[in-house]
Amino acid sequence: MSDRFSHMDGDGNARMVDVSAKKDSTRTAIVRCLVRLAPETLDLLKKDALPKGDVLTTAKIAGIQAAKRASDLIPMCHPLPISYVDIRFTVLDETSCIELEGEVRTTYKTGVEMEALVATQVAAATIYDMCKAVQKDIVIDRCRLVFKSGGKSGTFQAE
Repeated sequence: MSDRFSHMDGDGNARMVDVSAKKDSTRTAIVRCLVRLAPETLDLLKKDALPKGDVLTTAKIAGIQAAKRASDLIPMCHPLPISYVDIRFTVLDETSCIELEGEVRTTYKTGVEMEALVATQVAAATIYDMCKAVQKDIVIDRCRLVFKSGGKSGTFQAE
C-alpha cells in the first residue's frame, strides 16, 4: 500500500512523507477560482460601498495569512518557508464574477500547491463573508491548480 499512497505506511496507517533526503528547489504554484456575484453586489463592491468595507484588500490579506497556515489545517502538509504569496483579482463585469489567482513560491524540498489552494479558497471565502450582508447566494466555483513548477515532477500547466 505504501508504494501507491505516499501518505500511508506499509500497514495502511497515515503518515507524513519524509522529505529530508530531497534537495531544495525553487517551487511555484498558481491556483484560480471564481466568485460569482449578483450584478448589484459586484457594483457595490466596485464602488467600495459594501457595509464591511474594502472587500478585495481584506481578501488579499486573508489569502496571504492562509498560505502561511496551510500546514495547521491540512494534517500531512509540511510547514514551509514561504518566500512569496500574492492573491490577484480580475473583475469580470460580463459574468458578474471575480476571478482570483493565488500564487505561492518557496525554495524547499516540497511543493506549495496546498498553500496556494488554501490561500485562494480563503480569499474567496473572505469575499463571501464581506458580501453576505447584501447577498447570500454567492457561489465559489472552479477552484483548481493551473500551474506548478519545481521538484521531481517538473512543470504542470492546466489546459
